[in-house]
This record gives sequence, structure tokens and C-alpha cells, in this order.
Amino acid sequence: MTLKYSTFPVQKITKSKLSSINFDNLKFGRDFSDHMLMAEYNDRAWKTPQIMPYQPLEFFPAASVFHYGQAIFEGLKAHKNEAGEVFIFRADENLKRLNASAVRMCMPEIPEDIFMDGLRQLIELDKDWIPVGAGMSLYLRPFMIADDPFLGVKPSGSYKFMIITSPSASYYSGAVKVKIESHYSRAAKGGVGAAKAAGNYAASLLPAKKAQEEGYDQLIWTDAKDHQFLEESGTMNLMLVKGKSLLTPPLDGKTILPGITRKSILQLAEEWGYEVVERPITVTKLVEGIEENTISELFGVGTAATIAPISVLGYEEKQLQLSDYTKWEFSSKVKQYLEELKTGKVKDTHNWIETL
Repeated sequence: MTLKYSTFPVQKITKSKLSSINFDNLKFGRDFSDHMLMAEYNDRAWKTPQIMPYQPLEFFPAASVFHYGQAIFEGLKAHKNEAGEVFIFRADENLKRLNASAVRMCMPEIPEDIFMDGLRQLIELDKDWIPVGAGMSLYLRPFMIADDPFLGVKPSGSYKFMIITSPSASYYSGAVKVKIESHYSRAAKGGVGAAKAAGNYAASLLPAKKAQEEGYDQLIWTDAKDHQFLEESGTMNLMLVKGKSLLTPPLDGKTILPGITRKSILQLAEEWGYEVVERPITVTKLVEGIEENTISELFGVGTAATIAPISVLGYEEKQLQLSDYTKWEFSSKVKQYLEELKTGKVKDTHNWIETL
């Protein structure tokens, strides 16, 4: 196949691990494809990326990432249809968000050719790793870390940008139970909530673990000041349907990650005749809406699951039950549309899909 993009030097594996993978029992983020991409930044410039076998890395114990947390990442997917065509969904938006995260974390921005062409070449090389079927994909994880071996508190002078890939099945198989978090906080105004920074996820682990010990799958985060306003749903953006309106918390406070799935769904909702409302939503109004049956759908949206319906909402001593998610009109429609779009089954009228 003639490549449609610039290519980087490749060191291929001597023997593929592909035959050892059970594609009928994939677990998210456990198995990794044969190759990875790495580009290094030093002397204020990016060096030519290399594609090499997936392998361990060596770092000095003083590497900045271990001490001061300069680490950011992205997540996106490649899908393949029965004919062998490969599709990537809105990777340009992932690059924009990664570079916005880089600016906030005082890291160098990644050139478009390194990100986009490196991603394309890596997928082309390991396309046999892309599983075919409902909910199946090759999960793509671009990330950047600081590796300057220096213990002074300052931005690193050197970085590694990498892309690794992992064949994956559905992240969630059905609806989830969530708890409204009223003590711990994911992000505060002025912080790094709008960046996809590794430390955000580290800080979420303890409250998520506590919620899981209580029988919940995830949390709904609330504002750090008073815990009165809804923010994110676990690692996803949060949406709800009320009548013919689709509501979601706004991004203007810079405490919520600007999701690419979120952005896409809001655009589709407008085109489908829904009123799209981005405004602060209080915990009280959410609870009242569920109790009074005025809120018909409540769900998280993100790359891993696309749509994660919420069946049970825990708040204080209450457990609120939502209606049967399989009968929800909007979330079911948008989930099916996006899944079919990502596998080439419906026409791409928005120029969101790149076919390799």
C-alpha cells in the first residue's frame, strides 16, 4: 500500500505477539501491540520520531516526571470494518487538546506531523491488531513525559512523546451505578482540570475506590468550592436529557476536560432538533428531576465507552433509580450513530473520519 503521509524510521519486531492474544476475551488496556512511536525533545527542538518494538524504557531516578508530575496524555481509537478499512475519529481534535494540556503543564507543543503522521504510520504497521466487531477497537494512547534528570523545581528541558496501542473490547457492557461526590474534588478553578494531566487521575483514585467499596462503579464530581454543581462523571463528561433539551455543565470554569465525544454529541443534538444547554446544573436540581421523572436520561460520554448510561444515582442516603436505559431515545440514537460512523457504516457528513 502506498502511504498517504510522511514516514519515520522503523525498527520492526522480529516476532509478533499477535498469535498469543485472545481477541474473544480482551480486557481494556492489558494487551499491547507490537510497535510504539517515540519522539524526543531536547535543545529546544523535536528530533525525528522512531517507530520501534513495544519495550520497556530506561530513565534516570532523577527524571522530572517522577518528582514534579509533568505528564499528559490522550486517548482515541481506530476501528476496522469487515472489508479491512481502518477509520480514525477526530484525531486532529486530540492533537489540539494534547497541545492545550502541554501549554498548561509548561511542556513543548507537539508538531502536527509528528502526531498525525506518526499515528497513521503506527496504525498502518499494526493494523492486524485492530479487532473487528461491535464495541471492538484499537485504543491509541499518545502521551508526553518529562525526563530531564534534575531535581530543581522548574520545567524540564527534555521530554519524550510516545504513542502505544492496545486492542480493546467495550469498556462498559451496560449501565453504571454512580455516586455524587460531596467531599473529595477532582479539580478547582485555576487548577489543571481542563488539561488531560496524569495527576488528575492519580487524585481521583482514592475517592473512586471508596465509591466502589460502597457498590458504585464511579463518581459524579462536583465543584470544589461548595459541592453544589455537577462537573464530570468519573473520567467522562456528564449529560442529561430533559424533555427536548440536552443539558451539560459548561467548560468556562476550566475545571472540566473538554471532551471530543462531548463536542461531537452537542453538535449532533443541535442538528437533530434538540435544544443544547451548557449551563451550571445543581445537585439539587438533578435529584429533583430524577425524583419527579422530568429527567429522562443521564449518562457519561467519552472515548472509552462513547455512552455510559447511569441507572442508579447515589446521593447522601438516597439511591435514585432511573428508567430502563435500553429505552432511552437520545443516548441510544447517538451511541448507535457514532459507532456506525466510526466503522464506515454511515456517511461522514462532518469530515470527522479519516480512512487509512
